[in-house]
Amino acid sequence: MSLNLEQYVSEFSAQNINGEHLLQLDGSKLKALGMTSSQDRAIIKKKLKEMKASLEKARKAQEKMEKQREKLRKKEQEQLQRKSKKTDKSSTDATEGTNEQ
Repeated sequence: MSLNLEQYVSEFSAQNINGEHLLQLDGSKLKALGMTSSQDRAIIKKKLKEMKASLEKARKAQEKMEKQREKLRKKEQEQLQRKSKKTDKSSTDATEGTNEQ
């Protein structure tokens, strides 16, 4: 409707075209849905291309965030392990010192 193509809403609804299905449509499928105007198809295809690019950009950003989180978790884990080793070494050294006396 925001693209002034509301004449196709009823057919898209009747065919259960949701967001996921919409992204799968190409020119021939749009034509099969009754979109006979090449200009209208061009408008939809352009908008779909923009939406796909936007989705891909968001997916990549999400992957980047997940990688950063994983890197941070690993770094924190390594710091905890080093701290644990230092604590173990300190308690071992203290125990050995007590045994020597």
